[in-house]
Amino acid sequence: MQPDYSVTEAAARAERRGRRRGEMTVAAVARLAGVSKPTVSRVLNGKSGVAPDTRQRVEEVLREYGYRRPAAVAPSPGMEVVFFGLESTMAIEIMRGVQDVAGDRDLGVGFTDVAAFGGEGRPWAERLLARRPAGIIVVHSRFTAQQYAQLSASGIPLVSAQPVNPPPDAVPSVAATNWSGAVAATRHLIGLGHRRIALIGGPADQLVARERLEACRAAMETAGLPADPQLIHTGRFLFEDGLELGTILLRMARPPTAVLCGDDLLALGVYEAARRAGVHIPGDLSVVGFDGITATRWCGPPMTTVRQPFREIGAAAARLLLQLIMEDPVANTRVELPTALAIRASTAAPAPENASHHGVDSARSESRRA
Repeated sequence: MQPDYSVTEAAARAERRGRRRGEMTVAAVARLAGVSKPTVSRVLNGKSGVAPDTRQRVEEVLREYGYRRPAAVAPSPGMEVVFFGLESTMAIEIMRGVQDVAGDRDLGVGFTDVAAFGGEGRPWAERLLARRPAGIIVVHSRFTAQQYAQLSASGIPLVSAQPVNPPPDAVPSVAATNWSGAVAATRHLIGLGHRRIALIGGPADQLVARERLEACRAAMETAGLPADPQLIHTGRFLFEDGLELGTILLRMARPPTAVLCGDDLLALGVYEAARRAGVHIPGDLSVVGFDGITATRWCGPPMTTVRQPFREIGAAAARLLLQLIMEDPVANTRVELPTALAIRASTAAPAPENASHHGVDSARSESRRA
């Protein structure tokens, strides 16, 4: 059952939280943490000028005693969505999902683009906390535990949507089933008859990228097809990296018959590498992406990809945030929504082993294009 949340209720909830604070004032927090009241205020407002160990000590007291700001500085009745760049389809679709839920309840939705501030430091956080939103949704977060703690210490409810790496246990999250999506894509290629499958994964420091890559490897090994180390590459989730790594793969003496990519931008880069090499998709090479961005429907040929439910992720994150704002019990703090394999024209059965070599038999490739 979804919470019945309104603008008026937001203010009422904030006031009740303030009344329940009892004796836990800024002065009490300062006394327990062994610091001054101005130091506690700086931590609450996300400001700089506090030593890391001091900040951690204050945050621990705030969490332990459940400090909430008094009603005099009650939050504005709206949600704030924090992005790490607004150029992607993911950001737009997640924002739409948040708006779907917030709009039904006449709630305002604001956004903060961390990239516009040149990093993940405190200037943007200070501005965000000063606005005192009712709740915050952080999208595709690369936060460290310390940065999560900074926002959590403010007492504002927080949810992570599609996190790059797992958030702390205290921060609920909504994401897609990356593992099962990658397994489905791999099984699709194996089912078509591909045996020489290349993998292009995302950044190794991102759990979401490692999970997709390892899922592909696991699916291949389960099918009795251990991945060839020479066919495994990692890069950034960028078109340029897909082009570079795709070119390397297609120049091999025995190039792959299929390429599984960690995201759609990498796959689009492989498309361009194939075009430059005179390699036909899917006649010479099958390509699979991951995410389901709009461009995958328009490219030639339309791309087979694992669709992520970005809009649904945004809506689920907003509903979860409303539960936190309403102080309702949250049964599941780790929500995963299913992905779906969209099979399009970029995948087909591999050509016979001796039919042609990529980039050599251009006449055959040209005949396929005709």
